[in-house]
Amino acid sequence: MGLEKESLEARIFMEENEDFDKDSDPAVSLEMPYDRDPHRINDSLKLTFVDVIGEPVTTRSFDSIWVCSHAVFEIAKFLLYKLLTLILAIPLSLVAGIVFAILSSLHIWIVVPFVKTILMSLPAVQRIWQSIADSFVSPVFHSMGRCCSAVSIHVDKDETSKMEELSF
Repeated sequence: MGLEKESLEARIFMEENEDFDKDSDPAVSLEMPYDRDPHRINDSLKLTFVDVIGEPVTTRSFDSIWVCSHAVFEIAKFLLYKLLTLILAIPLSLVAGIVFAILSSLHIWIVVPFVKTILMSLPAVQRIWQSIADSFVSPVFHSMGRCCSAVSIHVDKDETSKMEELSF
């Protein structure tokens, strides 16, 4: 009740050329395609018709409608993807190349030298900050801690219940 998977055999034939080795196979088959996503960054896009449309056993359309819907889905997905890549691939590749070139240049010539400079000056800043904290901040909190150390709070359940009776 579905489409049989057919192997596509699209072949690209090269023109006769003097530099071309005539003993090798001139056809490139799509049965073993070149992996254009070796790092698997777009695994989530491997959608098929049954991933999007699913009919339970109790509710089914006519078999011919199912087959036609499957065919229309696959053709529309294929043609629209080809059309969009034809229109957008080269301009977006150009924009992405420019953006990544700018980001790389900024990272190499501005960000990394700035971070290295900051990391080189941090030990001196750390010593200054530690002396400021030891001279001003630590004595204040140490004094506050000694003042508050004599305070003790005891909660008695009888007192709290009397207070609750008085306040409505």
